This record gives sequence, structure tokens and C-alpha cells, in this order.
Amino acid sequence: MIRHARWDGWLLLLALAGCKPDAQPTVSPTPTPAPAASAPTGEDAAESDALAEYIAAHYDKLEVRIPMRDGVKLFTTIYTPKDAAAPAPIMLKRTPYSVAPYGPDAMPTQLGPSETLARKGWIFVYQDVRGRFMSEGKFINMTPHVSDASEDAVDESTDTYDTIAWLVDNVDGHNGRVGQWGISYPGFYAAAGMVNAHPALRAVSPQAPIADWFFDDFHHHGAFFLPHAFNFLAVFGQKRRGPTTQWPPRFEHGTTDGYAFFRDLGPLRNANERYLDGEIAFWNAVTEHPNYDEFWKSRNLLPHLHDVAPAVMTVGGWFDAEDLYGPLHIYGAIEEKNPGVTNMLVMGPWPHGGWARTNGRRLGNVDFGADTSQYYQTKIEAPFFEHHLGNGPDPGLPEAHVFETGRNAWRTFDAWPPKTEPRVLYFGSEGALVSERPSSKRGSDSYVSDPEHPVPFSEDIATGMTREYMTDDQRFASRRPDVLTYQSEPLTEPLTIAGPLSAELFVSTTGRDADFVVKLIDVFPNDAVMPDEDGTVRPFSGYQMMVRSEVFRARFRNDYSAPRPMKLGAVETVTVPLQDVLHTFEPGHRVMIQVQSTWFPLVDINPQSWVENIFEAEDDDFIEATHTVHRSATHASGVTFGVLARP
Repeated sequence: MIRHARWDGWLLLLALAGCKPDAQPTVSPTPTPAPAASAPTGEDAAESDALAEYIAAHYDKLEVRIPMRDGVKLFTTIYTPKDAAAPAPIMLKRTPYSVAPYGPDAMPTQLGPSETLARKGWIFVYQDVRGRFMSEGKFINMTPHVSDASEDAVDESTDTYDTIAWLVDNVDGHNGRVGQWGISYPGFYAAAGMVNAHPALRAVSPQAPIADWFFDDFHHHGAFFLPHAFNFLAVFGQKRRGPTTQWPPRFEHGTTDGYAFFRDLGPLRNANERYLDGEIAFWNAVTEHPNYDEFWKSRNLLPHLHDVAPAVMTVGGWFDAEDLYGPLHIYGAIEEKNPGVTNMLVMGPWPHGGWARTNGRRLGNVDFGADTSQYYQTKIEAPFFEHHLGNGPDPGLPEAHVFETGRNAWRTFDAWPPKTEPRVLYFGSEGALVSERPSSKRGSDSYVSDPEHPVPFSEDIATGMTREYMTDDQRFASRRPDVLTYQSEPLTEPLTIAGPLSAELFVSTTGRDADFVVKLIDVFPNDAVMPDEDGTVRPFSGYQMMVRSEVFRARFRNDYSAPRPMKLGAVETVTVPLQDVLHTFEPGHRVMIQVQSTWFPLVDINPQSWVENIFEAEDDDFIEATHTVHRSATHASGVTFGVLARP
């Protein structure tokens, strides 16, 4: 099956735009339409048209430039209800993806986080952040937080504060309460905005927020997510020549086959010579900073998430291929640094932004039993904002509202992660996955990792990182000789894994560096069935559903800031954190773990020889290497997780 990579990763997060100006309202030039999602059809199209008609009939629009404390003015679009019955809250979204549509008479087709809130008659405000589209100033990716150290400094926290201060003073008809939200990059701006926040900011929802780009999106424990970074930066990273309403041109791969495109690219040093011409400043910065140095550390928001006063609801998707690290760690950092603040976590069975852009019923071949996005929007998101911003009653929302995959049910907890019983499954002989620690003095499994023939991350043909790979059938990988597969016997009772999990690998290699990819997989029994997109129940025999996966670049096994080569033939420990999970393996299912060293083109190819900077590797640096995973009494490789008791 061919799935053409849709423009929905980062670029589909383009904001649909969604008072008294300090100057005359701006007059915008006619914009070139930004990339957008496929048009809805049928019932969805009718609902979308009805919402667009409602917005056009019930809202007025004003475009203004709001001055920041350093004099830079940020382009801001304000939508106010025509016939407000009472003072209304203000909902703010700050974005690097444009506040289109531009122009005083151009109205958006949606407002706010959901249709439920769009019809509340609230005030909605959208803002181009510094240096993006129609705003003044210089754009800095993942702006370092510096205002804690200097009173005169500006960052995303101060820009948010100044924006809210202006809105409160200049917009008529508000009730003095402001909420902020955003998905992905706008989720980062929402998270940054709640630090040392303006008193009017009462509720914030960072959704799929970036927390630290060395672990979110572009890097995963030092391994480089190649098509995600390349495809995004080739467009988003182009230099802006001045205020504009237009997106740069899309990058044309010349093929729908991303595996072939990135194989033909060869070493990463070729990207500038062949395609980018050295013009993408952030690509150049990424390649110049392969380690977790001050460049990356300064862009880590987590240490700054103290002095958070607004109520917070962080939202993420269990199958978010882009930002799973961010929501889990932002929730955890707020919990740790701000005792007593309202701090909630919502995790659903969604891809990146799926709670806002899909019905949440399924991802790829896997059905989750209900329209989970509608449930979230009406039962969780809307009540959260209504209570903290309006006159809504306390909905009694739990600390953690989490969807349990496998069982396909929402669960609530008073803390995340919940209390669990620790468990380890060890790699055994002949591909077994067992609960008993190995007792033999020797035991290992080896495979040859060949950079010329990397393991694909998906069977799909696409130029980018598909959303569906997070639940895809892994049989195509388990049948390869360069993928180690361990699986349990069929379960006789449910096994619910909750919270963080990690793999401890005892490995040796004939090379000097290696990547290790670990996958947690739910193997369905032969009599399994699954509803198709049209509701037809179809056979799902032996499906190997990926539940969680992660990659670790072994050079960073001791320190992300100080890479070290592996010792030839020596057994060394590589611990691979796989992020959190809430998943039940039902009776008759098996638990499977796969280990491999290429995952292409999702992750760039490790040369496996030693080079100081992989972005500077040359053709001759890429070598075959034999990697060995040990499973003996003294070197017992396995996976550690928590088991949740059934209610």
C-alpha cells in the first residue's frame, strides 16, 4: 500500500486564524494559501461548513500589532463575538505557523481548540510569534528562556505576558480571564507562557508540546530523525526576507519513495550540497551540534517550569510520532516544581494532534472502539476551560485522564505514573521472552547490521514519517535476519503495563558505535479480528501491533554531552528509555520485543565506525558490524516495566 506523506506533521499545525488597537488596524496583502489538510467530505464537510458559517455570522475580526517591552510589534488577530450576552474569556494561541487567513474580511473556518468552544461566544486571539509571517523581530527556534536571569531580557514568557497585558487593557467585553492553548510548536509557546505568567492567565493547555529538541522530534537519545527534520526544516527553516503572509515553497523530493530518496542522499553532509545550499540556518546549527551541548540545553524548557500559577492541562497522544517526550516530561516537571498548582495530564490513543484533527477512532489498522476525540473535547477539554475561565462548575476532573490501549477504555488516576508492581521480562534462548532471570553462564544472539541494507521503519511508501508507523504490523521486520525477536508464551490472564518502561541491553560489537532500536509489540492470536474503517470485522490473525518503540545512539550511553566509542568486543550496557505506556495485553496475546540497529529512513544511518560528528561522516566511514545482545546470568538483557492491578 502507498501512503503519500500528508502535509500534516508540523506544517499541518498552521493556525487557522483564529478591542481597541494601539494604532490603526493593519491592512494585509492578499496571502498565498498555506498548506492545509485534505478537505473533509460527507458529514464532516457539512459540519465544517456549518461551523464556518457560524463564525462568519457571529464574529467580528480585527488585526492589530501589539508592542512588546523592547518595542517589537507582534501581528495579532482578534475575533470578538458580535452579540455577547455577558463578558467573555479570552483564548490565546501563539504560533510560528501563521494566523491565516490574513485580511480584515477573511474569516477562518474554525476557532479555538474545538467546535464545542468555538460556539461559546468567547474572544479568540491568534498571534504570529517574533520573526514569523507578519510579526516584527528575529525568529529563534525554541527561544531560550532567559527572563529569569535578566529583567531586560525578552523570551516567549515575556512576549506572552506583554500580549495578555495589552489584550486586557484594550479589548472590550472580556471577563478578565485568559486561557492559552497550542499543539506541537504552539504547545511549546503555551508552556513557556505559563512561567511567571500575567495574573489574568488562568488556564493553559500545552498540547503535544516540545520540551527539549534533543529528545523530542529531531533527536531521540542522540539518534537523528532524518525525514522529520529534513522535510520540516527544508520549508520552515527558509529565511524570511521580511513580513509576509506567504509560506515558502514546498520541498519537492522527485519521488514518493522516501527510503530511496534518503538512501540516494548518502552521508548527511550531502544535504547542503545537493538540496539545501547552506541556506537553512537551523539545519546548519543542528549539524554543528551533534551532542547535547549548551546549544541544546539552552532550548530545554523543563528547568524553567517553576512559578507556574495558572491551572494546567497537558495533552498528548500515545502514538504521537513527533512529541511524546514533551507532554510527559512537561507534566512531570510542573508536578515536581509547583506543588499545589492544578496540574492535569491527558493521554489518548492519538497521533500528533489527533485529538483536534481526527475523530480518534483508529490509527492505521488499529481500531480503538469509539470516537475518543469527541469524548476528550466535550468531557475533558471544554469543562476544563469553562471552569477556570468562565462560570462553569468544577467538573471534578482527575489528575490523570489516560486511555488504556488494548482494552480500549478511559482510565482515571490521582497521579501519573500510577502505583504499579515492578516486573522484568528477560531475553531467553530461541527467541523466548521469559520472567525468569537467565541462569546460564553464556548466552547471546548476534546479527549483522549493514548500512547498505538498513531495516525499513515501515512497509509504507512515503517521503516522510508516517503517523501510522506507531501501530503498524511489525512482521515485515521480525522476518529479517538483522532484527532480533523475543516473544512470550500466550498469556493466560490480562497483563496491564503502566508508566515508564525501559530496556537494559548488554551488548558487544565489532564496530565502535551503534544504534539500538527497541520495540514493545502486542502479538494478536490467530483468531483475532479488528473492525475495518467501514466497520466490517476482518481477520487480524497474528498482527504484531507496535505499542512503544525508541532508539538510542550508543555513543551517548554514559553521557549525552560527552560521546564515547564502544570498546571492540567488550560487553557494555545500553539502557533505552521507551517512554510511558498504558496498555493491556489480553489473554491469548503474546508480548514481543524486537531489537535492531537500523530504522530507515526514520533514523539516520549510524556509520558504526567512530567519527566525532556523524553529520560529517563520509562514505568510507560506513561499515558493516556484528552486534551481539547478551542474555546470561551476569549479562541479563531485558525490559523493565510496571504492572497495574486490574480494577
